[in-house]
Amino acid sequence: MSVSKQELIAALAKELKPSLRKPEWADFVKTGVHKEKPPVDPNWWYMRAASIVLKVDSLGPVGVSKLRRKYGGRKNRGVAPDKFCKGSGKIIRVLLQQLEKEGILKQDKKDAHKGRVLTPKAKSMVVKLTKSLTAAKAKAKGGN
Repeated sequence: MSVSKQELIAALAKELKPSLRKPEWADFVKTGVHKEKPPVDPNWWYMRAASIVLKVDSLGPVGVSKLRRKYGGRKNRGVAPDKFCKGSGKIIRVLLQQLEKEGILKQDKKDAHKGRVLTPKAKSMVVKLTKSLTAAKAKAKGGN
């Protein structure tokens, strides 16, 4: 992929913003036990949703527990050694439910693994955004 993940997540977040609803409590909540403060960016809810879409795309059937591990981090425990802590399950669960309601994710079972996977609509959205970002990057590069 010639486009960076950050650019793709930002573009996907803009695409998802009209269809998702940020809960009232989202402005006050931390994204995990390992964090000291809530996110500063007012659009963090949509950025996390876009990030989850890309994670589900790359990891296949995935559930809340695996995503909690992916969005976790090291907790600073003062003089005690740092320890890994999982990310917030409520945030991930609500986002998965919202994305499923919008038809971007669906529950599926592949072999012994069950969880959420991308729908064809979401896959085409990601491919379309990747192509448009690649074209814009090539145009900007060629214009100089």
